[in-house]
Amino acid sequence: MLDFIYYPVSWILWFWHRVFGFVFGADNGASWALAVVFLVFTLRLVLYKPFVRQVRTTKQMQELQPQIKELQKKYKNDRQKMATEMQKLQKENGFNPLMGCLPILAQVPVFLGLFHVLRSFNRTGHGVGQLGMNAYDNAHTPNYVFSAVDVQSFLSARIFGAPISAFITAPVSELQAFADWGGVPSKLSIALVAVPLMVIASIATHFNARASVARQTPEAAANPQAAIMNKLALWVFPLGVLVGGPFLPIAILLYWVSNNIWTYGQQHLVFGRMEQEEEAKKQAKLDLRSQNAPKPGAKPVDTRKKPQQPADETEEAASTNGSTPAAKPAAKAPGKNSGQKRPGGQKRPANRGRANQKRRR
Repeated sequence: MLDFIYYPVSWILWFWHRVFGFVFGADNGASWALAVVFLVFTLRLVLYKPFVRQVRTTKQMQELQPQIKELQKKYKNDRQKMATEMQKLQKENGFNPLMGCLPILAQVPVFLGLFHVLRSFNRTGHGVGQLGMNAYDNAHTPNYVFSAVDVQSFLSARIFGAPISAFITAPVSELQAFADWGGVPSKLSIALVAVPLMVIASIATHFNARASVARQTPEAAANPQAAIMNKLALWVFPLGVLVGGPFLPIAILLYWVSNNIWTYGQQHLVFGRMEQEEEAKKQAKLDLRSQNAPKPGAKPVDTRKKPQQPADETEEAASTNGSTPAAKPAAKAPGKNSGQKRPGGQKRPANRGRANQKRRR
């Protein structure tokens, strides 16, 4: 049913087992343990860009919290209008909430696929998803891309005396599958390997959550939903690793530890780069401001338009400065037919004198 998940996981695990088996030996527990660890690293490397988008989306969501609160307060009685305005706000800011969940959602099928593939190396159980095989048939039946020889190699592999597919609460009947391949392991030997891994995985989960919460803005941390999620991530999830650890194979605990180690390093790398980008932007703004600022001792230039001064004021300013004003162009001589001006400013007709002379004659 989920072969499209099981086969890719099997291929990646098979590849890394071949690589490390060439160095340490195919039946060595270190080869199988490192194959599981590098399966995690391969997955996380593929999901690196989505993880960066998740971090940027989370930060952008924290920056939009004041506007989101305003919309919630404004449209508290109209949920449909609130949803529309929320979508509009997200679209204007290029915000996609699904990007914040993609890396986590992508890891879930890989976790389930790895759990199923590792469990399928020992199919002698009678629980859910188990086939109830006897020890001989189990050792001589291939497991997805792994041949029967690979299955026997996996059953023979030990980490400090414990098979990596064994778990603390495993029934004795299932442990009998290892009888011909390194002997039946004791519950104590399994616990001595599983319990430290459980504690390390729990502590790593807590510190990863702590580092994530420390980077939240005060507005985002004050959100009631965010506060609940922070408490779950800080305390409930790490406690869940301790409670569920006895029911998980050692290989899954290795997966959990290596996944948290990668997350811790990746968070510091990504957040460090984002802080450098912000510092570079701030520095660029300061440089631009310093370029536009006047130099020390220089008179600032007023770029505003100055009003034009009247001619009289210009002449007075010129005479004050001792300069000779420019000569005005000569006025045109009045023509014969040009009328003389009266004291009131009105023109007197030019032919009036001739008419008076005729009358006198």
